[in-house]
Amino acid sequence: MADQEIEEAVSRALDESPQRNFRETVDIAVNLRDLDLNDPSNRVDESIVLPEGTGQETSIVVFAEGETAVLAEEVADDVLDGDELADLGDDDDRAKDLAEATDFFLAEESMMQDIGRYLGTVLGPRGKMPEPVSPDDDIVEQVERLKNSVQLRSGERRTFHTRVGAEDMSAEEIADNIDVIIRRLHANLEKGPLNIDSVYVKTTMGPSVEVA
Repeated sequence: MADQEIEEAVSRALDESPQRNFRETVDIAVNLRDLDLNDPSNRVDESIVLPEGTGQETSIVVFAEGETAVLAEEVADDVLDGDELADLGDDDDRAKDLAEATDFFLAEESMMQDIGRYLGTVLGPRGKMPEPVSPDDDIVEQVERLKNSVQLRSGERRTFHTRVGAEDMSAEEIADNIDVIIRRLHANLEKGPLNIDSVYVKTTMGPSVEVA
C-alpha cells in the first residue's frame, strides 16, 4: 500500500493533465544527489517488476533455439535463432531499429557469447543486453515477468525517467508502482533516501507534480 502523499500527488497529476486524443503514459523523474555518477558502481541500472503492471505493451524479443524457442513464440514479440542473430550482426541499421523498438531481450545462455560479438556495440550502450536464460528457467514465466517490468537507468545523469503506468489506471495503482520503485532506490543507493533529491510524477503532456 503506497504512502497517501504519493497517491495524492498522482491524483493531482492525473486531474491536471489536459485531455488528449491518445492514451498517455505516466512517468516519474528521479533527481539524485550526493553521488559520483562518473563511478559506474554508483549508477542506477536495474529492472523492477511493477506490482500493478506498466499499463502499456512491453516489447520482448528472445534469442533461442529448440524447445525454448517454441515455448517463447507463444508469449514473446519475436524469437530469433542463431542464423538470424548472425544476420543482424551484418546489418547495423536493422540491429539499431530492433534495439530501439524492444524494451527487453532474453537469450539462452549458450547464445550470450555470440550476442556479445554480434550485437554488443548496439545493445550494450543502450542498457539492453539480454538477460540470460538457463536450461532450467521457465521461459514463459520469464517473459511474463518482464512484461510488467521497467528499466531504471541513470547513466551519468543525476535525473532519469521511467514509466510507472498509464492515465486510465487508478491513482492507487500508479502510486503502488511508484512506492515499489522508491523503496528499491532507498534500499540500493549508497546513502538510501539521502541520495534522492526529489521525485516528480507526470502524464506524457501534463504538468509535473512533486511526489517526494
